[in-house]
Amino acid sequence: MFLSIILATPMVAAVVIMFLPRERTIWPRWVALAGTFLTLVLTAILYFRFDTSTVGYQFPETWPFLSALGIQYAVAVDGMGLAMVVLTAIIIFAGVLASWDMLDRSQEFFALLLVLVTGVFGVFMARDLFFFFLFYELAVLPMYLLIGIWGTGKKEYSAMKLTLYLMAGSALLLVGILALFFNGDTHSFQLAVIAEKTFSKTFQIIFFPILFLGFGTLAGFWPFHTWSPDGHASAPTAVSMLHAGVLMKLGAFGIIRIGLELLPVGAQVWAPYLVIFTLVNIVYGALVAMAQTDLKYVIAYSSVSHMGIVLLGICTLHPIALNGAVLQMFSHGIMTGLFFALVGMVYGRTHTRIIPDMGGLAKQMPFLAMAFMVGALVSLGLPGFSGFVAELLVFLGAFKVYPLPAAIAVTGILFTAIYVLRVVQKIFFGPAKEQFEAIRDANLIEKTCLAILMLVLLGVGIYPNSLVKIINLSIEPLCALWGALS
Repeated sequence: MFLSIILATPMVAAVVIMFLPRERTIWPRWVALAGTFLTLVLTAILYFRFDTSTVGYQFPETWPFLSALGIQYAVAVDGMGLAMVVLTAIIIFAGVLASWDMLDRSQEFFALLLVLVTGVFGVFMARDLFFFFLFYELAVLPMYLLIGIWGTGKKEYSAMKLTLYLMAGSALLLVGILALFFNGDTHSFQLAVIAEKTFSKTFQIIFFPILFLGFGTLAGFWPFHTWSPDGHASAPTAVSMLHAGVLMKLGAFGIIRIGLELLPVGAQVWAPYLVIFTLVNIVYGALVAMAQTDLKYVIAYSSVSHMGIVLLGICTLHPIALNGAVLQMFSHGIMTGLFFALVGMVYGRTHTRIIPDMGGLAKQMPFLAMAFMVGALVSLGLPGFSGFVAELLVFLGAFKVYPLPAAIAVTGILFTAIYVLRVVQKIFFGPAKEQFEAIRDANLIEKTCLAILMLVLLGVGIYPNSLVKIINLSIEPLCALWGALS
């Protein structure tokens, strides 16, 4: 029942919030904080109870749901799932802290935020395709309301664009899931049962790209990424943190969990062609980020570039690169959570996101400047932080399989260094602007939020084996499957 308790905790907190007295505007955030803190503690216990000497899924739970259709409530986690559950727990707790001043319809805001994160946990735990898709939709749909109501700028446009793109991706997923269900004589949604089937080469070649594009749309795969920067730019702080930090990882996770594990022959056939698109993700995303003047759009296009590294690692089908891709999912999730929390804090003080309008803020906001510099160093892959280890593993694996594409992908690091260092210099150094002389540095709650994220980035960078040894438990059997096919 341990996984179900983790899964239910944010949903219970969301229900409690909706029954609070309307006039108690500060109570919802305390309930949300308590719920997410409990989730974080339970996830930490899960991490330390995970047996690193065992390959496969742990903490399994199975309950009948619709037996006639082969549907069961089934949850379990392997190494990759555990890493993503830990990521989600950290980001949602930090997101609640970053939204501490949210008093406008706070009940609905925090309730929707917790419903969304329930769906995210469900995707990372589900071992039944029906519930996988159900939780996937539960994670995506609240974004429309969270951006459309509490967003800024072109929020209605961004919310609608995001929803349409992701619903189109979901339609492709539904086609792929139904094909997996009906192809064969078992007619089961259980992933373990489907994995035992032998799908024909033709079937895999047809349906692997359908699943890849369905999940890839959420992962920011070029050219279906354009919903993401607009969504980032218009979303409130905590939603941006979850959007970039966790939701985009659902897509990459789905590609590995469903596409690679169930359709390995299709993956081998299509991977060399998909690698080319991931290079566009990496280089194009970094170049467009260099051209932005809106701070949120810089981070948004940076996410497109960094998710390209994740997708490159996946498409190599190489064990080193796959380990790096999952570690990059974790590292990028924490890093973008840190960045978007900082953007919200800077905007709350300066009331602008336009980079040329700012300058010299390090004098008034030394802690925020230091935190932003940490995020920048992680983004450009400085040794000692999690981003370096993750990108190193991806590029090492990629060079073994696709040397020329890997060499092109590495140029993304140069472009990343240019735009992140330019942003740091323009915002925090140089001549100070008179209108910002009275602004204050981060308060205790904000410092706590940022410190948690920075310590995770540093801790994983110093001791990456804390995650890699767990992630590799998922990658080993996957690569053994391809070895059996060759």
